[in-house]
Amino acid sequence: MVCGQSAVENLVVKNMNFSDEIRKIVIKNSKVAGVGHIGSALSIADLIGVLYQDAIIIDDPKNPERDRFVLSKGHAVLALYAALFLKGLLSREELDSYCVDGTRIAVHPKHFVPGIEFTTGSLGQGITFATGAALAAKIQKSNRKIYCLISDAELDEGSFWEAILFAAHHKLNNLCIILDLNGQQALGFTDQVINISDVAQKIKTFGFFVEEINGHDQEKIRTTLKKFIEQKIDQPTFISAKTISGKGVSFMEKSIPWHYKSMNEQEYQQAMQELNA
Repeated sequence: MVCGQSAVENLVVKNMNFSDEIRKIVIKNSKVAGVGHIGSALSIADLIGVLYQDAIIIDDPKNPERDRFVLSKGHAVLALYAALFLKGLLSREELDSYCVDGTRIAVHPKHFVPGIEFTTGSLGQGITFATGAALAAKIQKSNRKIYCLISDAELDEGSFWEAILFAAHHKLNNLCIILDLNGQQALGFTDQVINISDVAQKIKTFGFFVEEINGHDQEKIRTTLKKFIEQKIDQPTFISAKTISGKGVSFMEKSIPWHYKSMNEQEYQQAMQELNA
């Protein structure tokens, strides 16, 4: 039994498609809490779902040989909480305490929550934690993998490029950085705020193995992560995943206001109807 779930409940959870369930949890718990960042959480639902259902080894958050996952775009954490619940690492009671006074389940991830490795939220910082964790694993001669999910707005931060230099120099081939390339940030479209243009080509020049994929194609995500897990090349991996902010809910897709906006009852009902269709 894990976190108060019965063996039967846990079996049912394991037979679900994590990504589909994550979207429903994001909508339901956002509505109850009256908290935004919905578009960002829906954007990464397929990436997070495949990571936690098929890739990351973290059945015991106290096992030193567990894989590490860092959500650098911490404002999308509700998708991660949903995955931890589906994985059996977070109880339904705690999941439903999202943003309630006194809860550990806040609007940004906190390291004292089981399954959360680092407190994040300031963009550009999570990737520095991940590169440090990857180097530590190398020093300890551990086989654990380090995964870090970042937003394209974080590419505006100097700390991102410093971490890229560091990872390439140390040949951290146990590190997989996944870019949620949805083209949006809090106050506008990224190409209008700071245009980074061809990110994949830039990262290649730093010495990374780079893959460009559709970040909503779950099978492609799965096969790309499998390459990382099984590869023997002496380079860190960078996956540029083209996504859509608000993916799965028609009126939220590619809409800047849904970075912060919360739902009214009519919007909630329409969102759930679309996700259940």
